[in-house]
Amino acid sequence: QEQLVESGGGLVQPGGSLSLSCAPSGFKLDYAGIGWFRQAPGKEREGVSCISMSDGRVYYADAVQGRFTISRDNAKNTVYLQMNSLKPEDTAVYHCATGWCTVGTTSVLVATFWGQGNQVTVSS
Repeated sequence: QEQLVESGGGLVQPGGSLSLSCAPSGFKLDYAGIGWFRQAPGKEREGVSCISMSDGRVYYADAVQGRFTISRDNAKNTVYLQMNSLKPEDTAVYHCATGWCTVGTTSVLVATFWGQGNQVTVSS
């Protein structure tokens, strides 16, 4: 059974840091990319970061470029998202997702399967 085991997130003050991790398991078919999209109440889904499985190329939405870093540990089969300099507008539920990466400004991940997500709240 396909699943994405997610962890991380939480509450942090503006300017702080949080991290997310995601461990995929049970996938019978390869996926081209893996990353995170976020969903805030009343806002559209936003694919914030993606990493290509074929060449390791990383993609970031403009809103998080320079603040977020995606990486993967092949030995642990785990993907990480390090989020620094967090802003209140980063508050959302972050879902790890598989699919494929795409070049874009507001969204860089086309998700075909995703986990239940973790809340990230940035507030003073």
